[in-house]
Amino acid sequence: MKKRIDVIATEESYNNLSTFTDIEELNITVRVYRDTIRMSIKRTDVQTRLIALLEVLKRHSCKQIGVSYMCKNTIASKLEVSYKTVQRLMKKLEDLGMIRQVPMKRKKDMMQTANAIIIQPVKDEMTDKPPVKESKKCPAIKTTTSFLKQYIKNNKRKAVAQFSHVDNSLENSLKEANFVAHWVPGVFSNLVGSFYEKAETIQEFWKVIKQCNRVVDYSINKRAFTREQEITIGIKAFKEFAIKVKVGVKMHKGQFAYFNGIVNKLMNDFYFDADFMDNLN
Repeated sequence: MKKRIDVIATEESYNNLSTFTDIEELNITVRVYRDTIRMSIKRTDVQTRLIALLEVLKRHSCKQIGVSYMCKNTIASKLEVSYKTVQRLMKKLEDLGMIRQVPMKRKKDMMQTANAIIIQPVKDEMTDKPPVKESKKCPAIKTTTSFLKQYIKNNKRKAVAQFSHVDNSLENSLKEANFVAHWVPGVFSNLVGSFYEKAETIQEFWKVIKQCNRVVDYSINKRAFTREQEITIGIKAFKEFAIKVKVGVKMHKGQFAYFNGIVNKLMNDFYFDADFMDNLN
């Protein structure tokens, strides 16, 4: 039997569902969840898709912090997967306790609209603390700054091991943290990160794509491809590159030079592909 939908999709409703007080808390929580996914999910392809989905939800939940209301078809398009795959990934994140979905209805006609997808604060079990009692008056538990500080403190040894430290200080752990730069798209970063561990290597592959995307109109600094098109080409190019590496192709001028050749060829082909240019412009 279909459940009754009581929550109306208004700005006030989304504000009430917000689970964080600022963006930094959201970022820290997502980083914790990324590590949890890598440790608990064995299949690397599932890891990659779950992390990519988390990144999409995070990037589209900044107005009401922690709350996204994109429809699943839009998410599927951004991740370049099917609607059914997005449903399965959402279910997995819910099972892990990382998100929850709240059915919403439009104020205009009271018909169902896209669910509110809420990134949940880190559970207290992860910090070996007794669970916090939920308040009946508040729709969500707020992640407090003191809670996050306690989490970082309690997981200090784990962070040291992850970043290969022998020094036990948190300050030294953070200095050697291997974070990919914010200007590298999450989907591309997660794909390349399945093969290369160092952030510098992942960033270098993305630089190749940016450099190959030539300026076609210097008066307005317009490049041949949009960012979405860059991501599409980049993912296709890296998959082709990975296949070449797997079969043992010799790369005499180095891996980045070889990857540059793949990207250039794809961009030349796609630039004259009317369907590709029309669909993503």
